[in-house]
Amino acid sequence: MGYMVESDQGAAGGGGKSGFRSLVRRKRVDSVHSKTSDTGHHQLAKELSIAHLISIGVGSTIGAGVYILVGTVAREHSGPVLAFSFLIAGIAAALSAFCYAELASRCPSAGSAYHYSYICVGEGLAWIIGWALILEYTIGGSAVARGISPNLALLFGGPDSLPAFLARHSIPGLGIVVDPCAAILVFIVTGLLCVGIKESTFVQSVVTIANICAMIFVIIAGGYLGFKSGWIGYELPVGYFPFGVDGMLAGASTVFFSYIGFDSVASTAEEVKNPQRDLPLGIGAALSICCTLYMLVSVVIVGLVPYYAMDPDTPISSAFASHGMQWAVYIITTGAVTALCSTLMGSLLPQPRILMAMARDGLLPPFFSEVNKSTQVPVKSTILTGLIAATLAFTMDVEQLAGMVSVGTLLAFTMVGISVLILRYVPPDEVPLPSSLQAAIDSVSLRYSNNIHTEETDVETSKDQSGVSGEKSELLPRKGEASSKYPLIAKVSAQAIFNENRRRNVAGWTIMLTCVGAFILTYSASNLGLPSLFRFTLCGIGGVMLLFGLVVLSCIEQDDARHNFGHAGGFICPFVPLLPILSILINMYLLLNLGVDTWMRVSVWLLIGVFVYVIYGRNHSSLQHAVYVPAAHVDEIYKSSAESLPSQQ
Repeated sequence: MGYMVESDQGAAGGGGKSGFRSLVRRKRVDSVHSKTSDTGHHQLAKELSIAHLISIGVGSTIGAGVYILVGTVAREHSGPVLAFSFLIAGIAAALSAFCYAELASRCPSAGSAYHYSYICVGEGLAWIIGWALILEYTIGGSAVARGISPNLALLFGGPDSLPAFLARHSIPGLGIVVDPCAAILVFIVTGLLCVGIKESTFVQSVVTIANICAMIFVIIAGGYLGFKSGWIGYELPVGYFPFGVDGMLAGASTVFFSYIGFDSVASTAEEVKNPQRDLPLGIGAALSICCTLYMLVSVVIVGLVPYYAMDPDTPISSAFASHGMQWAVYIITTGAVTALCSTLMGSLLPQPRILMAMARDGLLPPFFSEVNKSTQVPVKSTILTGLIAATLAFTMDVEQLAGMVSVGTLLAFTMVGISVLILRYVPPDEVPLPSSLQAAIDSVSLRYSNNIHTEETDVETSKDQSGVSGEKSELLPRKGEASSKYPLIAKVSAQAIFNENRRRNVAGWTIMLTCVGAFILTYSASNLGLPSLFRFTLCGIGGVMLLFGLVVLSCIEQDDARHNFGHAGGFICPFVPLLPILSILINMYLLLNLGVDTWMRVSVWLLIGVFVYVIYGRNHSSLQHAVYVPAAHVDEIYKSSAESLPSQQ
């Protein structure tokens, strides 16, 4: 009997069934075979080392928000324990970082969370993740660019001190405030990204170092002032927890978004010299540096000024001014400007690579997948990204849309956690191969069919064998003889296959049950408008489902095939299944707390994405005519294909 799985083309007998198959079809991890056969695309330049990755991660993560967040969160949520809020948020972000580190080292390809979702979950959800990331990076870059001109104006002496060609202007009658400075900066960064990944990363490193130096100045100078003044911010009659533990946790959920950005490292996976080693180290080091700087700045600033007396808009500058260091505002503002410039580069860098990955898979037009021969950068995608971001930054006040940035990130974080669970317990056991290998596939399929037929005939012929040859044959049983002369071996083999299939089914359903339980728990916990009894009942149901899933996944064995999935020898996420489940739970909770208005806007964008997928992506997918075969036979099929080439020439 044949073992090959039908291609989607062959399964198109029913529209509904074919449509569902297109949503769940999964692509293959990039391998030696797929790369050597992919001659239509130029490869990205492998130029990045650990230092480059740390620079990208830190530069993309530490934005100007930290210069404002410390005041807002301390006044409204955390109080003097602001540093603990940053620590808790950093630990929560580290859960996702661990998941990213394993997937990035196993599947080092451009596309980040979109790529991992496509491999582990399916095409439908991967498209949603990729489409949401496009929104995140576009609006994120525009919002960051709009925030640079006010800070630049402060360096020149005031809000109206910028030259006329850079200053903001209001267009009468339209109510639009244009920002030429923001658009110019986006064009500069776009041009820099087109030059090459190594050159743009070097500039980002310089800008990031300037930002870190400003933060170190705040820590050292602020620490000196704190010891000199006696840390008056900590001498409070209400204690260190004026808002209680709940306030500290609420502060942690707010500052969590200041850690968003380390995922930009994963999008450069194809350009890393040694991805199995460098990607996990780059992600981990960047997140650790950010968390350390955030905590130290928080400890110093909260100690200089009582939390209730902090300026919510300029907390750090005001804290230094209250101790007679008004000139420090220039250093702090310089740090804010460099932080914004570095974050702008970090926002525009991943976008072309996401587009390139989606175009390579056929879900977007091939225009986006073209890589420039000389710079080895997706120049066309980069220029288009820059044009759209510059237009938005020039014409729109995107602050109201800033919440939409978080949706793409949190969806990606959630899907990465789910992908780790799938990789460990139910990794894909069938992989797609191009229809051009159909002859080799048929050859191998026929060979296995003949083996089965031979096994049946061997059962009869083995009874008639005698003499020396028969005695030798008994020393090592053939496949056909195992079932007749060695029934115990055949029984054990069949039982092992049955147990493995049952384990995969149990693990797959348990993962789905766990995700549903996490959603029910977070929805009921965050929706305070529900009746108390109904809300607590939902919390109980969700909690039981989540706990049940955790216990079951902890008890059953992980799939042995995970050791051979993707590129071996990389980082292994610890504490599975606990760590990915906690990551899923936290990210779902934050997603459901983004607000109705944000979800309404995002829903419109996602509906547009569904329309684009149905009209174009589904019908142009590279998996449209793929043939799915067992993963164990892929090398044999490629070997058969290679052997048949000389005979055809």
